[in-house]
Amino acid sequence: MTTTTVEAPSGIRVAGWALAALGAATLAIVAFTTPWRALPAAAPSVPPDPARDFTPDQIARSETFDAAVSAPAYLSLGLTLVVAGVLVSTPLGARLLGRLRGPWWLRVLLGVLVLSVAVEILRWPLGMWSETYLREFGLSTQNWPAWTADRVKNIGIRTGLNAIMVLAVVALARRYRRWWIPAAAGAFALTVAASFAYPVLIEPVFNDFTPMPAGQLRDDLLSMAARDGVPVEDVLVADASRRTTALNAYVSGFGATRRIVVYDTLLRAPADEVELVVAHELGHAKADDVLYGTLVGALGAACGACLLYLAASWRPVRRRTGIASVADPKAVGLVMGLLSLATVLSGPAQNLVSRHIEARADAHALDLTRDPAAFVSMQRRLSVTNISDLSPDAFEYVLYVSHPTAPQRIAMARSWALLNGMREP
Repeated sequence: MTTTTVEAPSGIRVAGWALAALGAATLAIVAFTTPWRALPAAAPSVPPDPARDFTPDQIARSETFDAAVSAPAYLSLGLTLVVAGVLVSTPLGARLLGRLRGPWWLRVLLGVLVLSVAVEILRWPLGMWSETYLREFGLSTQNWPAWTADRVKNIGIRTGLNAIMVLAVVALARRYRRWWIPAAAGAFALTVAASFAYPVLIEPVFNDFTPMPAGQLRDDLLSMAARDGVPVEDVLVADASRRTTALNAYVSGFGATRRIVVYDTLLRAPADEVELVVAHELGHAKADDVLYGTLVGALGAACGACLLYLAASWRPVRRRTGIASVADPKAVGLVMGLLSLATVLSGPAQNLVSRHIEARADAHALDLTRDPAAFVSMQRRLSVTNISDLSPDAFEYVLYVSHPTAPQRIAMARSWALLNGMREP
């Protein structure tokens, strides 16, 4: 079988137009489904103020913790960018993978494995460094064997997914000149399938889930869900306490796999605060945030396939990497490098949208419970227990923060109270 070498300019133009069309569709869906304003325009403005709700010691502890964990996080990010930069701008990856022997598909799989293991070996000390701070500040309850097992499982799953994607790209490139067409369709389908399967295949690898014990709290939560018009057969409890003291809850999946999960650590909080957290998650379920997020993610993955095709077809990239075509198994490094860069570069946009979606879920929780005082108390508890960053700098906020900060969420609750004629908590 012959392999694809260089695409004609006309084919590249078609891929470019397809990328433009998919990108426009993605932006349109994001623009029209993202709640850019969580409260009505008439809501009074209340500025966020950490000093109003947190003691000087709590603020200082948050700043100290953030400074500690930022160092390994930034180094890990830098390592990712350096490795990706080397793979997409030098022939080092091609030379390394050129030493592999065997059928093309085996060389692709071995290439993904070799590069993944090499990067994770470099990143491992940074993970241990971060874990020591989590233990020092009382957030981690794991011992080193348990931490290692979780990390190995995470690496294994991530490497397996990467192997599937890269193998599919190379296989399609070996068969079709315009391989970006089936690759885009496959990326879309894989994203949807992964979102549907994640709750039942991946989450149980890391946690055990049990129905919330029968009692008043469970009855109240199911009653609240019914009042909200959100079909929920049960609320599950994750055994998160075996690895962390942090408080959290989330909604994942959609359709038959949709579920609301609360950490067992959260059950130690007062019942009204637990209800508010679940009301927030009901807001995500009612707005079908997972479904729309999956659709946007699937379109983004399709855009990524087109972008990958264009980047790999760009003459300077081929010249610098020594790769004539993605059909060559030696192109595994180039593909993985481009995927890493795309993941990092798309993060700020994802965080921007996520912050607005989370704010809408907060507003939904307030509308459903009509208890802004408990909301403020809950946000204080979450922030202090999780040692949240109360005032992230602009760079951190753009790069890492997927939720509004606690002071921003508390300020919104106060604004909601004033809008609804209640006393400001």
